[in-house]
Amino acid sequence: MPINQVEPRQAHETLGTNPDAVYLDVRTEQEFAQGHPAGAINIPVVFIKGPGQMEPNSNFLAVVEKVLPRSKKLVVGCLSGGRSQRACEMLEQAGYADLTNVRGGFGGARDASGQVVVTGWRDAGLPVSQDLGDASYQSLRKKAGV
Repeated sequence: MPINQVEPRQAHETLGTNPDAVYLDVRTEQEFAQGHPAGAINIPVVFIKGPGQMEPNSNFLAVVEKVLPRSKKLVVGCLSGGRSQRACEMLEQAGYADLTNVRGGFGGARDASGQVVVTGWRDAGLPVSQDLGDASYQSLRKKAGV
């Protein structure tokens, strides 16, 4: 089953019309803390170890599986749409079926010349929060017992 692809405005509409849907932000904890879609939860798919160096989060699936049932509709986003697409593929392999990747993510997708080709959540003027609370990776990891 192909993974749905939507832009941020459509993702916001989906979340508004389906109160059971969850926005899963797979960016790093630092990126999430600087601002994220209101109501999102954070489970990083990778950790950044240095400029251009990413390390997979070996606990990604374990935490997701403990806090989100496979029947849940997941709207998955990152900064521009690449990491979230990879996360969707991993989740699909783990048995999640109702997956939507947010093309353009939080910060927008750019072409090779740096021009924005898909406006991100933040620049589309959609609701942004810096509140962490129970949505933080630390909190979710603790809840999952990982």
